[in-house]
Amino acid sequence: MTDEAIFRLADIAGKGQADFQRDYKDVDPVVGIMRSLRDSGFAADAMTIDCLQSGKRIICILHDSTPEVVDYQFSYRDKDPAATFEKIALEELNASQFYAWMKDYFIGAEPS
Repeated sequence: MTDEAIFRLADIAGKGQADFQRDYKDVDPVVGIMRSLRDSGFAADAMTIDCLQSGKRIICILHDSTPEVVDYQFSYRDKDPAATFEKIALEELNASQFYAWMKDYFIGAEPS
């Protein structure tokens, strides 16, 4: 997989983050790209959205073998992720979806 896909995903998440930040000024989620999976030999890239205030983290993983699907999980920065991830089609992820995830998970009830 080229870097393009993970950077495109991060750009979309960044737009959702900017909208979220505008509406919730006291919460400042941080979008980051993690290359540690690929550096460890896995054919995948990860993106995280961290809420520093709560320690909550949203993880998104793009696998080279399934570039049209994003694995995601709602977790915590200081804990290892669970073994299972939910899946969503890459084409379904937009700024509004990321905004909703941040709103629900970082300041409200956990998304279902």
